[in-house]
Amino acid sequence: MKRTIPIDINITLKALVESDAIRMFNIINKEREYLGEWLPFVQFTKKVDDSKGFVEMAMLSRKLKKEYVYKICLIDRMIGLIGTKETDMINRNTEIGYWLSEEFQNQGIMTKSVSALIKTLFDDLNIERVQICCAIGNEKSINIPKRLGFKLEGTKRNGEWIGNYQFRDLLVFSKLKSDEEQ
Repeated sequence: MKRTIPIDINITLKALVESDAIRMFNIINKEREYLGEWLPFVQFTKKVDDSKGFVEMAMLSRKLKKEYVYKICLIDRMIGLIGTKETDMINRNTEIGYWLSEEFQNQGIMTKSVSALIKTLFDDLNIERVQICCAIGNEKSINIPKRLGFKLEGTKRNGEWIGNYQFRDLLVFSKLKSDEEQ
């Protein structure tokens, strides 16, 4: 799959490289409270090595053609992440996860990034179904699949472990390749 996906004149999705771990950790560390409200991994990202481990895993998954994680760049500056997870190539479906630095919210960046990644997944990998799971109450995240014409399939009860023996319900949205063609 493509290593770079252009979004517009200023925004590009770029495959992760080793040197991204420090910038990623710095964003997470600086915005720990903001990002941690909805992203359970933030509580486990305590040092740069945690981000390095994630980047190494993402790079290996790309090499093995299993998962594809991209940094979202605004004029070559990392401002967030987007990628696939739990990809099932036999059944041609995947899930997309994403996060964006607080100062770049409400500018349409994530909606455009998700849209471009979906198109690439449909066209380059012949994926048939893309899923997005959003925590109930995370309206900013929920609005993205709604804007992009995803269908709400239902609620995944206790779908996400958030620590302290607590779980959170997730809304499950999906889009089929045939939905794009209509």
